[in-house]
Amino acid sequence: MASTSGLSILEISAIFLSITALLSYVNHRFIGLPTTIGVMVISILLSIFAIFLGFLGFDQLIDYEISLLEQLDFTEVLLDGMLSMLLFAGALHVNISDLRRYKLPIGILACIGTIVSALLIATAIYLMLPLLGFSLPFIWCLLFGALISPTDPIAVMGILASAGAPKSLETVIAGESLFNDGIGVVIFVILLGILTSGDIPTANYVAHTLAVEAGGGIVFGLVLGAILYYLIKSIDSYQEEVLLTLAGVIGGYALASYWHLSGPLAMVMMGLMLGNRGRALAMSDQTRHYVDLFWELIDEILNAILFVLIGLEIVMIAYSSNLFIAGGLTIIIALLARFIVVGMTTKTFSRQLDLPGGAWKVLTWGGLRGGISVALVLQLPIGAERDILLALTYAVVIFSILVQGLSVGRVAKSIGHDKPSKAGL
Repeated sequence: MASTSGLSILEISAIFLSITALLSYVNHRFIGLPTTIGVMVISILLSIFAIFLGFLGFDQLIDYEISLLEQLDFTEVLLDGMLSMLLFAGALHVNISDLRRYKLPIGILACIGTIVSALLIATAIYLMLPLLGFSLPFIWCLLFGALISPTDPIAVMGILASAGAPKSLETVIAGESLFNDGIGVVIFVILLGILTSGDIPTANYVAHTLAVEAGGGIVFGLVLGAILYYLIKSIDSYQEEVLLTLAGVIGGYALASYWHLSGPLAMVMMGLMLGNRGRALAMSDQTRHYVDLFWELIDEILNAILFVLIGLEIVMIAYSSNLFIAGGLTIIIALLARFIVVGMTTKTFSRQLDLPGGAWKVLTWGGLRGGISVALVLQLPIGAERDILLALTYAVVIFSILVQGLSVGRVAKSIGHDKPSKAGL
């Protein structure tokens, strides 16, 4: 099979877009799973088939797949390409009144919960890995905790829509996922800086970095949203208004990154502003229709491409028997950490939360991990430590999307719909 070396960005994009379109067709025509899950299942099966052929001596397919993936920077594609549009599209349809109503659980889970979960997972991984013949410095375990703790808005928003969750829980899970990835990314960047430089930052430095990146991203998103709101309100032409939203997302994310602000949080705030005040007061019915349709299509297409990439990237992981066991234990650890964080929140603030009885089940099982975790782990310095964490990350992500994603609807239906409970657990 011909080598893929030297392909242009256009050619690589065409290949992956064509693969995604074909797998989406196969899933819709013959399998019938939710698009994101279906295309990932098929791409995983294709990767496993390529690995199997490689074991038999027919290594042309796996060599071609690896060569193609090596030319694609997954981290850059997601964090610098897709993430801004996916977060904006997700936030565009979140009701800000619902967010205000459940601001307490969303804030606790997104901020405190992410930090507590990262520490719990890091400690457990640090103690577990030596029992299986692996050894990682604690800073690497902390990095893993930071990248695997946030629930992925891309995975969550794509699956919850058809999961049948009560509206209150859907709001909490979606709201948490939109904000905690920004917190997780900031924590990850701080820890990565410690790893690469060897310097331990002061508490003031960490607090300042969190305030500047997270707080600055939120303020920047609100300012940019206000500017776009004014521009859109001053005209009535859906072509230009859709173009303004697209330019605001791509240009705003690039500008936030240049100023070292949290681009994800900026896109969430801009999406919330335009999706609520902008849609209600600045857009005509026709503009609203086209804006919604455009961003819905962008969301569906990019989600499908992302999940195909996740499935194909499996060929880049070198698993061993002990690493398989470590991956299984890590899945349990991640779920237990999520359960502890959710349990503490729902139990401590049960009177204020006003969530359905048994809400902890959906909040725990619906805490999906996805492409952001994969993108972050691929940013780690190349070496044996990165290889271990890459395998563990994929184990959690694949289980999260395939097992939790496919069953969260049944869990949601088992607790009833919006029946307030005085006790979260």
